Amino acid sequence: MDFIIRAMTIKDTTQVQQVAAASWHATYDGIIPLNIQNQFLKNAYSESMMARRIANSIVIVAEQQGKVVGFANFTQVDQAGESELAAIYLLPEAQGQGLGTALLLKGFEQLSGVKTIVLTVEKENEIGKTFYEAKGFHVMDEFEEDFDGHKLQSIRMRYTI
Repeated sequence: MDFIIRAMTIKDTTQVQQVAAASWHATYDGIIPLNIQNQFLKNAYSESMMARRIANSIVIVAEQQGKVVGFANFTQVDQAGESELAAIYLLPEAQGQGLGTALLLKGFEQLSGVKTIVLTVEKENEIGKTFYEAKGFHVMDEFEEDFDGHKLQSIRMRYTI
């Protein structure tokens, strides 16, 4: 199916919020309690937070037939040439069509001077880990983190350009 990868605009906020919620619920069901997921989504994807993301980082969307079906959010490149992939989410029904790869590649193109991309993925997120490994990300370390009172086993990964 055809798709477009483009910069997110403020008009995309509601659709991006819907993608984040659908993706989070599908990915973290059984890993993170639903009430904690919902609180995170409410805070991290509020309208004011989305406006800040658009203003201060790189946010791109994948669009099919006029509908946002995925997005990625990269931090600006720091002095050391590093950017963090803060988020990459697709609607479950949009996975497996090359959209995640297209979002990654478009982000890489837009990160002027980037040398490395880092990210954190939950150890139990098999789809995410498999995707990142297939794209050339390598494990840096593993650690336990407190996610709003819920303990998660997380993996830090790096991709070198």
